[in-house]
Amino acid sequence: MVTITDYVRRENTDGKEFIALIVQGGLEVVKSKEGHYYATAKKASIPSTFSEAICQSLIGEKLPGSIVRMETEAYEFALPETGEVITLSHRWQYMKETESIEETVLESVHG
Repeated sequence: MVTITDYVRRENTDGKEFIALIVQGGLEVVKSKEGHYYATAKKASIPSTFSEAICQSLIGEKLPGSIVRMETEAYEFALPETGEVITLSHRWQYMKETESIEETVLESVHG
C-alpha cells in the first residue's frame, strides 16, 4: 500500500499545467554507506486529471501497490537540502498491485 501525502503543480512538455499526486510507501530501515541505519520511505508522483481541491481531499487516501526502482538514462539532480548536483540513473515509480515490473517497463518504453 502507498499513501497519498501531497500534490504538486507540474508542466508537461507542451507547456500545459497539471497536478501530480505524491505517494509514499511504508517505513523502511536502510543502511548507509558508512554502516549507519536510518528510517526512510520511497516517494513517487502520479500525474492526475484532478483539480487542486480534489487533490487536497485525497491526501491520506491509500492505494494498493508499491513504489519500485526503475532504471533510466543518467540525469543530473540537485539535492534540495544542499544544492549539491548528483548524477542518477534511476527513478522511483508507483506500480499497481496487479502489475509486474516487466509490464511497467514495457509501458514506459512504448507508452
